Amino acid sequence: MRYEPVDASIIGNRPDLVEWRVVGDTLNAGFDAGSYMDAAAFVRVIAELAEAMDHHPDVDLRYPAHVRVSTTTHATGGLTLHDIELARRISAVAPSHGLRADSQTIPKSGSDPSQTAD
Repeated sequence: MRYEPVDASIIGNRPDLVEWRVVGDTLNAGFDAGSYMDAAAFVRVIAELAEAMDHHPDVDLRYPAHVRVSTTTHATGGLTLHDIELARRISAVAPSHGLRADSQTIPKSGSDPSQTAD
């Protein structure tokens, strides 16, 4: 598969990716659901989107109803158009599944993606 690297600085200028933050070589977002089961169902939606693109993010389901997503292109060691497209697709379907961006689950820029914002 051919990947086109992207400069992380373009992420902040995209209105379709406002919930996403660059942390190191990854693109990260957090989503809040109405319940744990709604969050779990959204993980499946993300898995289906990822499988269709053959581009698989790290997905973290947290109690009580949070989903964290982190994507990078391992083959290039950084962000590519595949990451942007996957993030765009996830953000596009989140509202129709009852999820919204949650600033408490979005990692701080430059921090460890496994840690939440303060």
